[in-house]
Amino acid sequence: MNPSGIKEPISPLPPREALASASEAAASAGAKLRNAAIVAAVLVVIGAVAGLIPRAMHRNTLRAETRELAIQTVSVVSAVPGKNAAGLMLPAEAKALVEAPIYARTSGYVKRYLVDIGAQVKAGDLLAEIDTPELNQELAQARAQLAQAEAALALAKMTDSRWTELLKTSSVSEQEAAEKKADLELKSATVEAARANARRLEELQSFERVTAPFAGTITVRGTDVGQLVASSSGSELFRLAQTGTLRVFVRVPQAVARGMAPGQVAELTIPEMPGRVFPAKVVRTSGAMNADSRTLLVELEVDNARGEILAGTYVQVRLTESKVDPALTLPSNTLLFRAEGPQVGVVGPDGKVELRRVTLGRDFGPSIEVLGGVGPADRVILNPADSLVGGTTVRVAGAAKEPAGGAAATAASAK
Repeated sequence: MNPSGIKEPISPLPPREALASASEAAASAGAKLRNAAIVAAVLVVIGAVAGLIPRAMHRNTLRAETRELAIQTVSVVSAVPGKNAAGLMLPAEAKALVEAPIYARTSGYVKRYLVDIGAQVKAGDLLAEIDTPELNQELAQARAQLAQAEAALALAKMTDSRWTELLKTSSVSEQEAAEKKADLELKSATVEAARANARRLEELQSFERVTAPFAGTITVRGTDVGQLVASSSGSELFRLAQTGTLRVFVRVPQAVARGMAPGQVAELTIPEMPGRVFPAKVVRTSGAMNADSRTLLVELEVDNARGEILAGTYVQVRLTESKVDPALTLPSNTLLFRAEGPQVGVVGPDGKVELRRVTLGRDFGPSIEVLGGVGPADRVILNPADSLVGGTTVRVAGAAKEPAGGAAATAASAK
């Protein structure tokens, strides 16, 4: 339009230029449509992928959690050594090293006694004297009979000698001479018998003096002055005990009996003397189990030179040495009692359960000895289910494990 407002006529384009301009406009519009379609498709794909990935991850996580929940979680324990003989306290009895009742070897009346209970005596000390009037008369008679037999023997010797001489001159017969010789042998035997009887009575008479057979302490006096005692009555006059060293007898249970050997050290305590410990030593064992109590009788010795322990005292012995390793123990609630016998479930390195048959020992209530079937390194299931079978995969409570869904999430992210 010109400034004067008069419209100028539009000059028509040449035909070729108009066709070129129209084709360019159409091409530009088609390109825009294609680009818009591609962008829209890309956006749709991105939206679909963005929606599918979380769903896949969720499904994988759910699947992994389901597998984890399907695996049973168990608690495990290991077998531990049980009670050792070194800490075992056993009741025992302390007795005198040597103890003997003293009886009368001859019959008579107690003339006097020189010791009483608690007296310390030495070997050979006079304890009592017994008056034996009947024995004295028997001894006198025996001596008289011996003298009579000796006189008869002397006459028989003289007669035999004379008849032997007469036989040489044929003054007597051989039969008579043989009879005189036989009579001499008979008289000799009679003298020996009478002498032996006299010696026996003299020995009995020597027992009028009751003496101590060994050094020790008089623990019992069972007689009094004027009491009639007889060698056949069996009533003791005194009881003598050697208490400088005491013998301690203890019965050891079968489970630890194999570890007992002479020379082992032990400790002895007395309830009435708290805080006091007396060293003792095993000197011998009986070598056989008692059939009634299934225990082994063990003898120990303890020094009692100061007389602090009274013979016959109840004591307690703690065995400080043991040559046998204690048996393993498991809680009682690890056992499964089935037709095959007692079993336990052991978790292997791969998490699979193995049912093992075990040999049981002593029952301590909360725990029980296991003599075979498991070792200290085995992981034994605590409170196993009755339906537990071998080969089942389990998870140990408290063990390190991969978080649920970890493997599935890693695989999805790699995609």
